[in-house]
Amino acid sequence: MAIMRAGLLGEIVGMSIDTLRTNKMRSALTVLGVVIGITSIVGMTSLIRGFDETLRDSIRELGPNTIYVQKMGALSFTAGKTFQELIKRPNLVPADARAIAELPSVALVDMWLGAMGGSGGRVYYGNQRTKNISVMGVTENFAAVSFVQLQHGRFIVPAEVQNRRQVVVLGQTPYESLFRNVDPVGKKVRVGTREFTVIGVLGKRPNMGGLASGADDFVVIPYTTHEKFYGRVGIRNRTAMIAVVPREELGREVAMREVEDLMRIRHNVRLDEPNDFDLLTQDAMMKVWDQFSQATFLALVVISSIALMVGGIGVMAIMMISVTERTREIGVRKALGARRREILWQFLIEAAFLTSLGGMLGILLGSGIGLLVHWISGFPISLPWWSFAIGIGFSASVGIFFGLFPAIKASRLDPIEALRYE
Repeated sequence: MAIMRAGLLGEIVGMSIDTLRTNKMRSALTVLGVVIGITSIVGMTSLIRGFDETLRDSIRELGPNTIYVQKMGALSFTAGKTFQELIKRPNLVPADARAIAELPSVALVDMWLGAMGGSGGRVYYGNQRTKNISVMGVTENFAAVSFVQLQHGRFIVPAEVQNRRQVVVLGQTPYESLFRNVDPVGKKVRVGTREFTVIGVLGKRPNMGGLASGADDFVVIPYTTHEKFYGRVGIRNRTAMIAVVPREELGREVAMREVEDLMRIRHNVRLDEPNDFDLLTQDAMMKVWDQFSQATFLALVVISSIALMVGGIGVMAIMMISVTERTREIGVRKALGARRREILWQFLIEAAFLTSLGGMLGILLGSGIGLLVHWISGFPISLPWWSFAIGIGFSASVGIFFGLFPAIKASRLDPIEALRYE
């Protein structure tokens, strides 16, 4: 029995393929909408997932327990705050960082001046120069808090911070621009118009989303030296960014509560008023990105579904025409003993085979577009196997759903009336 069913199924499949082969132009036009829909699904999914994975890697570099205190950040904007509201908040100053460092739940504190813009320029060595990059003022804890690796030399020490030494640690961009084949440690460079001694080079940092986002376009100097040359924070909308590493035995939540309470006291925030600063963690950044990526993926699904629906309607229209043209053939088959379900399966398989073929073409085109974009621009992509499975599954489902009505109509034709059809 199973052998007979397999043979019957093989016969139906063969007939379906022969029918599609004899109507090449019609078949091509029928699958066009499906091809467009699956191409958009696979192509956009590969780009979105590639960007998503590299962005998550960048966020993980923040550290699982590190707390960032900001004047304003992504959390405030996603909560509906406007820039005009946020700019009125008080600036964070070095005294805030020193007060946080005294909390019992805090292990390390670092402070970044110039991280939010406002201080930068070119770095010069001999006749060579870099593009415009950021100049960040930091403490001796920068490397430990930021989980960044040293590639050459050493980092800033407490004495250099206390004495406002003109020493600099280069990021990868200025290092590669000025010292590609030269050991930079001990060399004199100019940051803007001021001379600094290079004491180290930081390793490459992950670019946000895998793009050329400028993650390595910076140099770091002692924050006291930064204040000396670029002005103290707290004036002209200049603000610091504070990074806090909690003690492991007490945990992040305890440290966050203590930091929040301290900052509210320092900023004279009343009990019934919201914070006038942001506390940012890796988890919070992940949640913000999850909201954005889910909305993007939903929009992609809606747009692709419209294309697939248009393709499905085309399949239904073509299959209805096919049923009408093959009415006499259906009558002959029924007169020779073909059962209703065999006719039904023949047309369903034709529709599913047609749309699955469109799905495979869409997968190839979508993957090709993703690879082409990656090859041209370096944009990260991801082509997981399940995206191909979803593409084939969607396309076959479209064929079955929209081919069901024509197939039922064909299976219910009266054989005598069908034989009389001209």
